[in-house]
Amino acid sequence: MKIGIVGMGAVGAATAMALLSRARISELVLVNRNRARAQGIATDMRYGAPLSGPVSITAGGYGDLTGAAAVIVAAGVNEKAGGATDRSDPTGRLRLLGANAGIYREIVPRIVAAAPQAAIVVATDPPDPLVDIARRLAGHERVIGTGTYLDSLRFRVHLAQRLGVSAASAEAYVVGEHGTSSVFLWSLVNIGGRSIEKMVAEREIAFTEFREALEHDVRYANISIIEGIGASQYGIGLVAARLGEAIAADERVVLPVGSHIARLGVALSLPSVIGHGGVREVLTPDMSDEEMRALERSAEKLRDALAQYRPQ
Repeated sequence: MKIGIVGMGAVGAATAMALLSRARISELVLVNRNRARAQGIATDMRYGAPLSGPVSITAGGYGDLTGAAAVIVAAGVNEKAGGATDRSDPTGRLRLLGANAGIYREIVPRIVAAAPQAAIVVATDPPDPLVDIARRLAGHERVIGTGTYLDSLRFRVHLAQRLGVSAASAEAYVVGEHGTSSVFLWSLVNIGGRSIEKMVAEREIAFTEFREALEHDVRYANISIIEGIGASQYGIGLVAARLGEAIAADERVVLPVGSHIARLGVALSLPSVIGHGGVREVLTPDMSDEEMRALERSAEKLRDALAQYRPQ
């Protein structure tokens, strides 16, 4: 199985490392505008590759993406450089749309020319509108975004920390925008089949405060990370790698990722069946009325962002 990564900044490099460490693919191609950077990363990783599985790692150009099952796009202006690290700014990651859409106009047609059958995985912020822009540029629907997959993992981790259980035991989803309008599906959260409300009550914790504090920590986790290390990279790198694997192996695993939802008129995240070509089926959860309204507001925000975007 062959996967390509375009853009070898912090996220691209973290994605490459995750793919090598997990060793579930056979070939990895790294593409970067500065070819020397891609070559340096590939060489560095190659020296450690004997400790992993038999993964071939090469630095190449767009032409070397031919035959890839998936191409992960991690190129673009990040949150710190793009001024998207103000917790009080409701725009959030959408502030990066103009700059990164311009980069995608250059990259996506070159990917499609080299690998017309590959699924494109958008790992650049803001991933939701960039999915819609990438699918228009690509001329096909095999485009998915990392979306709220990482948000959902962060949700599970924070639940687990507060309740003293393993994050692997928490069932929890975030849907909608990967951003300030994301929707936490509290009505579906459970630990071992028990509702979150019951577990919180058993610990004599006020649910409203529990919910508000947890949502704040998850919603702004990226900013906390950036304040510490300059870029949110390792979590999203693992997520992007996992999506690439699921596509290449046609796993049919259900994950909360971004794709164009026709009935909402925009790309956003819902639990989806991931396999060859990207999203095979979208599964709409049984949300409460409040959560459904919040999802519709999230979709409206994303539609507005796309409407305000004007190609240069």
